[in-house]
Amino acid sequence: MSDLPAPDGLAEALHPHTGALVSVEPTERGFSSDLTALVTGEKGDWFVKAVRNRPGGRRESLVREGLINQHVRPISPAVHWQSENPEWLALGFAAVDARHADFAPGSSDLPAVVDVLTRIGALPLPDIATAWHETRWDRYTDRPGLFRGDALLYTDIHPSNILIADRVWAVDWAWPTRGAAFIDPALLVLQLVASGHSPEQAEGWASGCPAWKGADPAAIDAFADANASMYATLADQRPTATWLAAMTTAARTWSAHRR
Repeated sequence: MSDLPAPDGLAEALHPHTGALVSVEPTERGFSSDLTALVTGEKGDWFVKAVRNRPGGRRESLVREGLINQHVRPISPAVHWQSENPEWLALGFAAVDARHADFAPGSSDLPAVVDVLTRIGALPLPDIATAWHETRWDRYTDRPGLFRGDALLYTDIHPSNILIADRVWAVDWAWPTRGAAFIDPALLVLQLVASGHSPEQAEGWASGCPAWKGADPAAIDAFADANASMYATLADQRPTATWLAAMTTAARTWSAHRR
């Protein structure tokens, strides 16, 4: 057990659910967690997200993901168990064999990506999420009211979070919120521009989502501007983060197109 790449104390926290660990394979991306890994134990296989059990955004995010899971199945893999001790909080998800979606122009995955966002947009807002108001863009706009609404938002649209297999999964519900329904399709537009689409092409794909078709154009304009301001601010704070520079370029390109 000591030879596995599990931080101190985590194997003990997982043991009631996994049994003795056989393998731990950390995944490439897991910005909201201290560990994301495919875990095999005596009792089976799981995808595990774990954070240090101390107050803060990471713990709050994982708690929220555990609470929302029953309301977003079968779009998201099911949480099979939750483990908590003084050191760690962890969720054990059903492991799925899938690949990351390709967001590039011409990708055959794009219709499936639009379809999964449409399915997310059709989910009802559960009671547990009524107080989770979306406010992350408020500081970057003078019209935050345009981003309010009663839709359940996913908000973490990224090629690594859309998994393609015999079905399409949207994983990493690390920060679901309540807000305007157009926000998820708008975030898809931004990701598509960052992946090489023109703004016109990206918005063409988003138009397949009912929430985009019914949106107020002024709200989309304000959201595009807010993202350009947000990413520019974050890139200035972290000048060595090349992905932030790339997202800043994409956001500015989209914002200029909207104007």
